[in-house]
Amino acid sequence: MSILLGEAGQGPAPDAKDLIKEGADKSFIADVVEASRVQPVIVDFWATWCGPCRQLTPALEKAVLAAKGKVRLVKIDVDKNPQIAGQLRVQSIPTVYGFVDGRPVDAFMGAVPESQIKTFIDKLIAQSGGGDGGALDELLAMAAESFKLGDTGGAAQAYAEALQYDPQNVKAIAGLARCYLAGGDTERAAELVEMAPPDAKDADLDGVRAALKLAAEAPDDLAQFERALAANPGDHAARLELAKALAGHGRLEQATDELFRIIEADRDWNEGAARAQLLTVFEAAGLGSELARNGRRRLSSLIYS
Repeated sequence: MSILLGEAGQGPAPDAKDLIKEGADKSFIADVVEASRVQPVIVDFWATWCGPCRQLTPALEKAVLAAKGKVRLVKIDVDKNPQIAGQLRVQSIPTVYGFVDGRPVDAFMGAVPESQIKTFIDKLIAQSGGGDGGALDELLAMAAESFKLGDTGGAAQAYAEALQYDPQNVKAIAGLARCYLAGGDTERAAELVEMAPPDAKDADLDGVRAALKLAAEAPDDLAQFERALAANPGDHAARLELAKALAGHGRLEQATDELFRIIEADRDWNEGAARAQLLTVFEAAGLGSELARNGRRRLSSLIYS
């Protein structure tokens, strides 16, 4: 058996015969379903008469070998093995499926560029938890920085690309949802939040949920509360409703100012309703945001003064 040398310090790389094999209907469960519980498996459905297959298969093999053992390739001739192809509803070839944890999680048809094959493999590795996370972490950091600088479009694009690597990445889901919120699209933001794993615990995701709650509870008409306050600046109930409306429309800094006016006048008014609303605004802004950090300091100085 010939041995391929791995990277320095990593020992020998896996032999090509261990990573690429011919599959069959009768061995599909063992070669693909069970094997994918250990590492991702790519299934290439092809035929000898298929021209695009002759272009794609060598590119797939090259990319699998470049992944250095993080993914395997099983090639299935559909003429000799029609059963599995039929079950997976393969209608044209080449068709490629990616399996992780015993199930198909991604697919594409036709001869695609090598860059697209690499992205496909990187996504499979990320979904299996076997990647180094470098590319994904870089995308998330770039997206967060773009959002901080006010480039919502650039942030959204980076978060969307991160979700191509890992469709259930909570940071990417929360980040993209916040981009939609910034654009006033609460419906799309809510749909994204629903994509998150039910048991996900994440401050960014909690912040988006808080922002959605503010939007859902926000009064539509700000003017009526502004008129009430013009007539009576001490109307705390009207000021609280104005703050809710401002927060629901994404104007969190203005909402914070209105809530602090209530707290400065009467910090225990209505059983601390303004303080409770203020904490929700902080959560919606992001507990690590400048607004939340400065606001908590200001709140503490008022409470303990």
